[in-house]
Parts: sequence; C-alpha cells; structure tokens
Amino acid sequence: MFDFLDKYDVLGAFWTTVQLTLLSAAGSLVWGTLLAAMRVGPVPLMRGFGTAYVNIVRNIPLTVIILFASLGLKDTLRITLGSDQVDTSNFRLAVLGLVVYTSAFVCEAIRSGINTVPVGQAEAARAIGLSFTQVLGLVVLPQAFRAAVGPLTNVLIALTKNTTVAAAIGVAEAALLMKEMVENEAQLLLISAVIAFGFCCLTLPTGLVLGWVGKKVAVKR
Repeated sequence: MFDFLDKYDVLGAFWTTVQLTLLSAAGSLVWGTLLAAMRVGPVPLMRGFGTAYVNIVRNIPLTVIILFASLGLKDTLRITLGSDQVDTSNFRLAVLGLVVYTSAFVCEAIRSGINTVPVGQAEAARAIGLSFTQVLGLVVLPQAFRAAVGPLTNVLIALTKNTTVAAAIGVAEAALLMKEMVENEAQLLLISAVIAFGFCCLTLPTGLVLGWVGKKVAVKR
C-alpha cells in the first residue's frame, strides 16, 4: 500500500524540516530576546523600535516575508547570504524569513515571562548598583525564561508547522515533497496521512517534553 514511498526521500525531506526548525528557533530565540530587552528597556527609541517591529511583523503573513526574502533579497538585491547555489541560498533565505517572523512571537513570550518577575527584585538589584543590563541578565531573564517555557513551546510547535511555507521558494522540505507526490501519485489520502504522521512525530514529543520541563523549572510564587 505504501510501496510508492520508495521513490521519494521522505526522511530527507523531514530532515530538512528539522534543520529549518532548529536553525530558525536558535535565531529567533536570540533576536526575540533582544527585542524583549528593547521593549522593557529604559531607552524610548529602543522601546519604540521593539514595539513597532513586533506589531508590524506579527500582522504580515509569513508567506509574504518568505517570498520577499527570495524575490526581494535574492532576485532584486542579489543578496544570497554567502552562497550561489540555488538550494543552499533558498534554504538560508527561508531561515532568515522564519527568524524575522518568529522572533516577534518569541519576544512576546519572553516579555510575558518578564512580567511575572516581581518588580521589587529589579528595584532591589538597581538599589545595590547594578546596571540595567546586569539586572536584566542576572536577575530578570533567568526567571523569565523559566516562566516562558510554556509559551515558547507553543511558538516552537508553530514554527515547526510554519516551515512548510518554505516550499513557496523551492526549499526541499516536507511540504514540497508532498506537492510532488500529489502531482505524481493517485494516493492523496495515504500521502496526506504520511506527511501528517511525520509532523505529529515532530510536534507531539516536543510538546510533551517541553511541557514536562516547564513544570519542573517553573518559579514558585
């Protein structure tokens, strides 16, 4: 019944999906944390930039961002992120687009964690002479990350599913493989079941494991 799968590299396509997810998650965590720091920082210009970035990017469809990364950066501005090979260039541009989009949601997840930290702790840290950067890095963010594990898990699961948009610029991940299989095979239900099962194998363990981690590291108030 599943003999037609022998003609396709299903595991390879899902490995590309995993790579997209991990690289985009790492980039989004770094940029999202910086955005969250800007949003709670004392500099009005940075607060304004962080707020504008989050509100604008969250309201732009991911497909538009991914297509701009390919058509705008690569085709118009000739920016290939260090590679002239089409497959590698499109992969890197897809990661960039996913980071730009997902970091806005990471920022809000971390900011929600920052809001759970009692204000008195930050005030006490400033009272003993710590700078804003020290207060944020040593006192606030460690607790904020522990409180934000749950929201960040939801963002990671959404990111895993959002990687399918990379198929729009030709990245050989699971969604592009599904499109190819549907065009060449008459097994629509089986193809859909295989791809759906693959994504369940990626997202369900992620939710269960990180949900358990979130309960273990949660700050008791």
